[in-house]
Amino acid sequence: MGCAPSIHVSQSGVIYCRDSDESNSPRHTTSVSQGPAAPLPGLFVQTDAADAIPPSRASGPPGAARVRRARAELGSCSSTDSAAPAATTCRGRRRHCCSSAEAETQTNYSNVKQVSSAEVRIGPMRLTQDPVQVLLIFAKEDSQSDGFWWACDRAGYRCSIARTPESALECFLDKHHEIIVIDHRQARNFDAEAVCRSIRATNLSEHTVILAVVSQASGDHEEASVLPLLHAGFNRRFMENSSIIACYNELIQIEHGEVRSQFKLRACNSVFTALDHCHEAIEITSDEHVIQLHKIHRDSGDNSQTESHSFRYKNRRRESIDVKSISSRGSDAPSLQNRRYPSMARIHSMTIEAPITKVINIINAAQENSPVTVAEALDRVLEILRTTELYSPQLGTKDEDPHTSDLVGGLMTDGLRRLSGNEYVFTKNVHQSHSHLAMPITINDVPPCIAQLLDNEESWEFNIFELEAVTHKRPLVYLGLKVFSRFGVCEFLRCSETTLRAWLQVIEANYHSSNAYHNSTHAADVLHATAFFLGKERVKGSLDQLDEVAALIAATVHDVDHPGRTNSFLCNAGSELAVLYNDTAVLESHHTALAFQLTVKDSKCNIFKNIDRNHYRTLRQAIIDMVLATEMTKHFEHVNKFVNSINKPMASEIEGSEYECNPTGKNFPENQILIKRMMIKCADVANPCRPLDLCIEWAGRISEEYFAQTDEEKRQGLPVVMPVFDRNTCSIPKSQISFIDYFITDMFDAWDAFAHLPALMQHLANNYKHWKTLDDMKCKSLRLPSDS
Repeated sequence: MGCAPSIHVSQSGVIYCRDSDESNSPRHTTSVSQGPAAPLPGLFVQTDAADAIPPSRASGPPGAARVRRARAELGSCSSTDSAAPAATTCRGRRRHCCSSAEAETQTNYSNVKQVSSAEVRIGPMRLTQDPVQVLLIFAKEDSQSDGFWWACDRAGYRCSIARTPESALECFLDKHHEIIVIDHRQARNFDAEAVCRSIRATNLSEHTVILAVVSQASGDHEEASVLPLLHAGFNRRFMENSSIIACYNELIQIEHGEVRSQFKLRACNSVFTALDHCHEAIEITSDEHVIQLHKIHRDSGDNSQTESHSFRYKNRRRESIDVKSISSRGSDAPSLQNRRYPSMARIHSMTIEAPITKVINIINAAQENSPVTVAEALDRVLEILRTTELYSPQLGTKDEDPHTSDLVGGLMTDGLRRLSGNEYVFTKNVHQSHSHLAMPITINDVPPCIAQLLDNEESWEFNIFELEAVTHKRPLVYLGLKVFSRFGVCEFLRCSETTLRAWLQVIEANYHSSNAYHNSTHAADVLHATAFFLGKERVKGSLDQLDEVAALIAATVHDVDHPGRTNSFLCNAGSELAVLYNDTAVLESHHTALAFQLTVKDSKCNIFKNIDRNHYRTLRQAIIDMVLATEMTKHFEHVNKFVNSINKPMASEIEGSEYECNPTGKNFPENQILIKRMMIKCADVANPCRPLDLCIEWAGRISEEYFAQTDEEKRQGLPVVMPVFDRNTCSIPKSQISFIDYFITDMFDAWDAFAHLPALMQHLANNYKHWKTLDDMKCKSLRLPSDS
């Protein structure tokens, strides 16, 4: 802050206007009595006080008896005669005006404090902080104002005093004080809260700490709340205490707390303002090389465009900032600088704020005045929020459990994405027509052996493998007809049963019967589990009929044309599908896309042809969302969202009321989406919750499919995604234990808490015990040899 030419008042009442303190020759002189001064009424002229606190405030510092008072009420006195200066005694104080004027006394007391600047460190930066400026707003001088005055002197602060609200505001706008102390004890002098609000209304007050001096509460009165003061704009409250030490301690705490924090914040803003005007590309990273800010400045003629991608600035308390210049100095630099990006400039000027940005801003605001321990904990929270996989647990080294590591690597990643010359293509031709198929039978013409099995399809104990055997590996058509009829799908879609039968046949024909696991029997099993879940009371009460129909269709098509290989395999092999879907949710995207292609291609099997466009769009989006939810890379995200949005609110509401309410009702479409995702995910991997014989059969089938993938990876020289699934060395019990521990238990605990599935949880416990028994006995097969 620059200083204006100073005004020095001598004992003789003459004002000397000088350009600087170093100049001793007056530039202009005039008498005080020549007219009113420029500052507002009530503004006092003050200077820095003496170096040491005197033994008694009444007597002042040594030599004070020989000093005349130098305080002049500029503007409130129209004239000053020669007797006026001698009418009062001086306490040794030399006060300076809020408008950069100083009143200097001609005194033998020369022990004037030399206020020095302080050095503050923030990361690698060394900042020089000017002496703190304090504004005291007291209508009358008393022991309390004296206490703060001498406290400022002891701390080396520059202190100013204002007597009226108008002069206080004028003074603040001129000096920009870091600390303001307002007398809040007597309302008859001025409204302290109104003064505070008027100061807060200025932009300059953003970095100012305002302290309210309040009266001591009497013994029979309860202590008043600080909320009215906070709402008025005060930062702190000081209980009336004229002790210099008490005032000194309060000011020192403010300086080392809020003032210094605000100073660092202004310094950071200055740094980023400088970066904004820099003509080079800039990256700011943390010590771990996590990008905090990425800025590209491009200049084109007279116009310049700046792209600034700002992420959260990492942990200002504990880490330094690594600034890297990544500007191009090559021969092509001019051509890069001449490129223009007006659209990016418009985007960055938009006031678009994502929910995660709002969360980070709230945490930043909470950090400002938090204790160090809380602030550090919030820093850790921000570090976690910066990760891209918020819901995926961080799996450490699993040398002791390679099965878990391989399952995670094979199911939750897209492999190494290393393309090879051996591209994996499907050898099975996609059936896009059902004309070669025999005319399907109606639900009423089902053979007795199949009909007898289907009578039990509503039970969780339903044996899908028996249906597979009697239907000659075509269980999906028969089970689909029965389930879709029970849920009134034809009536909802306004399609005939003939169209539905044709559609089911086309879909089943495009499942690979040669796959050990991902075939139409698995699709029928998932359809059965989905229908079972839809029959549970809370699920039924949370979803509309459209949701039910979408869930049944999604279960039917969720693995259509599955090649019997994982996404990781397809990405490593450079398959056509991996290239088409950019290595992202390759199979799940293919399943949904092909299902709709097959459906709408032929009117004879188009089950959507009679519904209106809006219903079709809504139904299509629901089906796509559910099928994509079966992709395992988002497994923990879906589970955690379900727990936080469904389970926890439901538990809280049930505990807080005597009746069981429905927190996931139809008024919450976001919750309906989470329920549908969770439902199809559980249906897709429900094998460990089936009766033991069915569980063992499914475990053998999925293991065989993984064995076949490992064999092919070795033949083609591809990365082996899941090395433990080597048919010569694999322990199937260990793989099942790892799968249940890592993927199944938590998910079904959450689903059971919502849908109430005690029978499934009992099967899960029994099956886990079976696998643990085999593992304890070092058995690597599905059953003990004696059982086989």
